[in-house]
Amino acid sequence: MPIDVTLPGGLTLALVPDLILMAGAMVLMLWSAWRPDSASHQRSVGIGALVVTLITTAAVIWFVASGAAAKQGGIVAVDSFRWAADLIFLLATFIAIAISIDYNTREGIDAPELHVLVLFATSGMMILAAARDLMIIFLGIELMSIAVYVLAGLNRRSARSAEAAIKYFLLGAFSTAFLLYGIALVYGATGSTNLAVIGETVAKYRLGDSPMLLAGIALLLVGFGFKVAAAPFHMWTPDVYEGAPTPITGYMAAAVKAAAFAAFLRVWIEGFSGAYLRWHLAVWWLAAITMVLGNVVALAQQNLKRLLAYSSIAHSGFVLVALVAGTPAGSSAFLFYLFAYTLATMGAFAVIVALGQPGESDLTIDSYSGLWNDRPWMAAAMTVFMLALLGFPIVGGIGFLAKWYVLQAALQAPAPQFKLATLLVITTTISAGYYLQVVRVMYMKPRPANAPARLPAGRLTQIVIGAAAILIVALGLFPDSIAGFAQRSVAQPTTTAPAAPGRMAVMSPGSAGAGR
Repeated sequence: MPIDVTLPGGLTLALVPDLILMAGAMVLMLWSAWRPDSASHQRSVGIGALVVTLITTAAVIWFVASGAAAKQGGIVAVDSFRWAADLIFLLATFIAIAISIDYNTREGIDAPELHVLVLFATSGMMILAAARDLMIIFLGIELMSIAVYVLAGLNRRSARSAEAAIKYFLLGAFSTAFLLYGIALVYGATGSTNLAVIGETVAKYRLGDSPMLLAGIALLLVGFGFKVAAAPFHMWTPDVYEGAPTPITGYMAAAVKAAAFAAFLRVWIEGFSGAYLRWHLAVWWLAAITMVLGNVVALAQQNLKRLLAYSSIAHSGFVLVALVAGTPAGSSAFLFYLFAYTLATMGAFAVIVALGQPGESDLTIDSYSGLWNDRPWMAAAMTVFMLALLGFPIVGGIGFLAKWYVLQAALQAPAPQFKLATLLVITTTISAGYYLQVVRVMYMKPRPANAPARLPAGRLTQIVIGAAAILIVALGLFPDSIAGFAQRSVAQPTTTAPAAPGRMAVMSPGSAGAGR
């Protein structure tokens, strides 16, 4: 189904899923304000948000099934990459809202606007996945970020939550300044904010050595580096993840990161492929430092939320390897990795919600001692999530395949990324030290006699945990459908980059990309 996104009617049609989500969020916003805050009202708005998420997902699936594609370039993409990214965001959104309903009841958070803010943040993410213009990307980032700033501090009874919100807001505003200044410099160098036009201009006029363009790319790299929590722009992550409400922490670690990466990949592949030889080394080192720092520092963590925060930093490095590959295979590996990471991360945070005490006073790894004896199915599910994040075969399911596809993309690039692939394997081995520590405590360490009794988990949270664990294992055993969809949903460059001696340039659509 061809869609002409240069016409108002075509652009509106292309944005139907986004409009459904935004319209649903606005209706729920009015509904949440219509009645006084209460536990029952919070739950009813949450159920409504789940329904809106499912309707939006159905709309995205309809576009996928209809083979919707843009007739020509515009400010919005209509391609499989966008739909695949949208499905990942909506999956994380559904899980976050589902576990938030039970979490809010336990923590006494009666504000129903939490669910509405999650929907607004997701609408920003969907704009990011669709954007083919730097100004649209900026609007998407702001819509997503402002909602998440509020979500991080929504637990008004918690000083840690307030601290998380203010840190995230201040540092987020700082990074946004870098992003906006970078957009201005790129516009100054190329005369456009449209990614396709930027790519064509860079290739046509050989702007790969333009100081203004390179400065703009550098500033954009800083801005995106903050959003994806890549080292050394990661310093906000542990404190914000620890202080935010647990369902929102999982949402930030999975959906917010996935959205930033989706925009990151599209900008770099579509807009800056002609300057590949200039930004490649910077992203290479960003990936290497992020993998090493995230995994090494995670070894020292005893708080489970901080451990998963550093784990998310490490996974940012793993995903950056797919970007460094600069090939269609790297794009498909990127999508498959984000899907696997989203399932495992949201599942792990759902377990934290299920086993938490009021006030979240039991977030240490030792608080999971003897879980196998008390809640064997919960211990088994957490084991699946930890092994999936580790990339362990069989039990880790799609977590193992996700890292395998990233390795393949790195090694099969025209100039193979041997050093980066080796570092990925080494740091993955290091990560076993903290993922298996959680597993060891659950199975081998007895629970203290004076430990508080574990509260029963909410029904929605139990369903989420069980479904996520089963999906991880099942899709790991039968990955063809997900892998095939990811391979068809690639972001490809639209220009030809100038080659350099000993290097392979990023090629036109259907060709391979460059490597280091």
